[in-house]
This record gives sequence, C-alpha cells and structure tokens, in this order.
Amino acid sequence: MNKTGKLGSMVRQTLRQQRRLSWAAGLIILASVLTALLPPLALERIVDRLTAGQALTLALPLLYFCLLAAVDLLEAWQNTLITVLGQKVTHALRTALCAKLSRLEAKYFTQNGPAEITSRFVNDVDTVDDLFSDGIVSMMADSLKVLSILLVIFYKSLGLGLLVSLVTPGLFALTRLFQKRLLRAQLDNRIAISQVNQHLPETLHNLRTIRNLNSQGFMQLKYDHSIQASYQASDRSNFYDSVYSPMIVCSSTAVTSLMMCAAASGSDMQQLFGLSVGSAVAVMAYVSRLFTPLESIGMEIQSIQSAVAGVRRINEFLAEAERPGCPASAGRTQQAAPSAATRGLAPAAPAPVSRFQLPPPVVICFDQVSFSYDGQTAVLKDFSLTVRQGESVTFSGRSGAGKSTLFRLILGFWEPQQGQVLIMGQKASQIPDQARRALFGYVEQSFHAVPGTIADQISLFDQDLKPEQLRWASRLAGLDGSINKLPRGYQTPFSPALFSQGQLQLLAIARAIAAQPQILLFDEMTANMDSETERQVLMALDRASRGRTVLSISHRQQQHADRRILLRQCP
Repeated sequence: MNKTGKLGSMVRQTLRQQRRLSWAAGLIILASVLTALLPPLALERIVDRLTAGQALTLALPLLYFCLLAAVDLLEAWQNTLITVLGQKVTHALRTALCAKLSRLEAKYFTQNGPAEITSRFVNDVDTVDDLFSDGIVSMMADSLKVLSILLVIFYKSLGLGLLVSLVTPGLFALTRLFQKRLLRAQLDNRIAISQVNQHLPETLHNLRTIRNLNSQGFMQLKYDHSIQASYQASDRSNFYDSVYSPMIVCSSTAVTSLMMCAAASGSDMQQLFGLSVGSAVAVMAYVSRLFTPLESIGMEIQSIQSAVAGVRRINEFLAEAERPGCPASAGRTQQAAPSAATRGLAPAAPAPVSRFQLPPPVVICFDQVSFSYDGQTAVLKDFSLTVRQGESVTFSGRSGAGKSTLFRLILGFWEPQQGQVLIMGQKASQIPDQARRALFGYVEQSFHAVPGTIADQISLFDQDLKPEQLRWASRLAGLDGSINKLPRGYQTPFSPALFSQGQLQLLAIARAIAAQPQILLFDEMTANMDSETERQVLMALDRASRGRTVLSISHRQQQHADRRILLRQCP
C-alpha cells in the first residue's frame, strides 16, 4: 500500500486551500537559508581587517550582530509558520477521520476497542503534526542550508570542499541506515502502545470478573508483555537516535582538524587549502554550521519515521470498508409539526407523519436470512419474517438466540451473509443515514447521554426538529412536567442526577419519537425496574406506539403484542 495514499491527497488539498500560508512559509524558509550565510562573511571581513592592521569601525560589528539577530528572527518566523501550517493539516485530517468514523461498518467497532480508535485520532494524528513542525518541512530547510554552505565552502576553499564532499556520502549512507532501523522500531513501538492503551480500559471494565476468576496474574502477564514490547522498541529507537548525533559531532571535529593539518603540511597543500585568517575563521564557522543542520536532520529522521508509521495506520483507517449508501443524501422532506391536539396535555398520539417515503403494507421483510458474526457460528439460519404496517411484534428467547441481532440487521448495522433484509422494499444497509432517524426510533435497555442540554438529549442536535416538537415528544412520554420544573427547563444542562432510572427511560422514549418515525424498536427497556416505574414506562410505550409499527424484545408474557415470536439458538 502506498505510504501516503489518501492522506497524501488530503495534505495536498489542504496546502492548496492554504496557498498564501504555504507560499509565505516557503519564502521565509528561503530567506532564512540565505541570511544564515551572511554572518560568517561579515566575521571574515572583521578578522581580515584586524590581522592586516586596518582601522575597524563600529559599522562591521554592528552589521555582524544585526545579521545574527536577523537569522534568529527569520528562523523563529519560519518555525511559527511551519507550526501553523501543520495545525491546519492536523485539523483537516481529524475532520476527515471523524467523517470516516460515522461511515464505518459496525464490525469495525466490534473488532477495535475504544482505545485503539482513540489512538488513531490522538497519537497517530499528532505524529503527522510532527511531520510538519519537526519533520519533513524542517528537513527540507536544513537540506537547503547544507547545500548553500557547501557551495560557499567550495568557493572559499577547493580542498576543504572536496574533503567535505568525501565525508557527505558516508553521512548520507549512515542516515539511510538509521532511517530504516528507526522505522521498524517506531512501527513496533506504536503497535505495543496501542496494545497497552487497549489493555487498561479492558481491565477496568472487567475488573469484577477478573477478581472472581482470580485472573489477576494472567492480566498482569499480558500487560507486562505489552510494556516489555514497547520498552524494547523504544530502547532500539533511542539507541539509534543517541548514537547518530555524537557521530555527526565527531565528523565535524575530524574535518576541521584535517583541514588545519593539511594547510600546514606543505606548499602544495597550502595552495589547495590555503586561506587567509579571516577566511579560515569563516570556513570554520561554515563547517560548524554545515554539521549542525546534519545533526538536526538526524533528529528529524526520528520524527519523520514516527510520522510514517502513523501515516500508515491512518491510511489503513481511511481504507476501512464503509456502510453501503452512507455517502448518499437521504430523501427527507419537511416534517409536519404536531397537531393542535397533541400540543395539549392529552396523551393520545396522532398518526405519525414520517419524513421517509410513505410505507407499503409490508414494512419489514426478512427473506431467508442467514447471519454469523465470525463466519462460523450461525446466529440466524434461513430466517424469514414479514411485518406489516401498524403491526406489533414481540421477540423472546434465551440469550444468544439472535434477538438483538435482528434489530441490528433492521437498522442496517450489519448485512446478512445470505438472504436480505428489506425495509419498505429497500435494503436496510443501503438506507441513507439522514433518513434513518426519520424511519426508526430505537429505545435501548439503558439511556446513553450526549454532551449538552436536556433538549439536546431529545433532538440529538437535529436542526430539523423544532422546540415544539421536542415538547410534544416529552408530553407523549410523560416527562414534560418534570422537565418544566427544572430552573431552565429544556435548556438545563443534562446530568444523570436530574432524573430517576424510569425518567431516563422516558427521556429515551421522547428521543425515539421526536422525529415521528414510522418504526419503533424497543430492546428490553423495562428490565431491572420496579413495578411502579415499569407501569409508567409501559404507559408511555403504549402512547408512543399508536399508529406505528412496533418491534420489541421482552420476556414479559403479559405485554401486549399482535404477535409473539420465540427465537431459538441455531444448532
């Protein structure tokens, strides 16, 4: 796979959008490189005048210090622009990753834990930022400095230029060697860090089970293995990084010593290496400036190789399979506001007005569906079911019989290996995201909050839902009175402490019906409730279900349903 791939095209697009900033950074880099050549030349003039016994005015020393200040100022400006440009790229990359995350298939989230996904958004993207601020752009600037200094050295001393030219290929070969070794070490380190990040939340989530099974030793060994792998990879990376810089410094000292010895050895060598005192001082300054960017390049190699490892992981993420039909726009129409009767306190619900297409008599159809999560153990096998408009169907069965799997197939999170699941004649997995909430209302066993106000909990930030529609949904769920008693009503910042467990389920019902969906899915939402709370929730469910197609998972035999279907585990 291409090392840059989709990420490279995203970076190029961002640079085109930030054309002025990119040009400014390029010009500042060029100005910084050229200005860095001037202070040694000014120093050469000063030393030559002093050795020749000529009068030295204050202008040359002031010029020298002004040039040094200009070099530092331009370098600071260069680093600032590079950092800003890197942040622009990072912002565009994280935006693209967030958009990609919403389009991924459900199996990606079962195969990758939260820590693994977070690592791609935080650690891997940060390395791409390092690629700009401390990596490839800085390396380009340092490479220009090396090239310009080499040209000046050749102009001042042919012998020294040849000597430096002989040393440079060896340093280049050394750089390539370290580049390959660092890349392997960085890849191993990133894999180990990802395993460590995954292990910690997994341990905390299953802490009681680990203690009950007395598996602390096993988890400790597993954690120690990941830590040891990360340590070994980091140790290799640190070794190459620590060895590279001293070798560059030793090379600089050796080149300067050889130049001095050659210049003092004989007339022929003096002619080749001969320099005035001022030129010798300037050349020594250039040699030190030559190896300083080479030393920086050694540090930048580590940043680049770390970024390459992150780039590969980001490209793998961007190449993940997406849900069919998710980029398409949904065929949504303007939702009608609730009628005058529903805006009152009467609990009866109106006939739902869906923002999806008008349904045919058959709303849901399972046609010879076979499904397995791992491709080996069948959860559903040759399962067929037809649900008509306005029908209420309740599923029951033991754990693992496939009740929740049915809901996931209906919602289009998974696709069956055989057969098809049709919603109003359309494949469930191909329904556009924007149309799903207008079609489905889903109430889970527990309420999952989002950051924001109580109104945000109901609307889920859907701009198409008006405030009166949110109030209508909460009235229908029997929660409007409790919300209005709060100091800021629907604009009160949400906190779980504001509501009881039953009220949280009522809030989940209000969220499910706010968009007036055609189909409601209830997943064992009255489990672990006392009788009074269950009665209130069931009354709200009854009001919300009128005129809608309802599918529910429940073990309560007394719950009203047109049909009850008992699911059994596949043999």
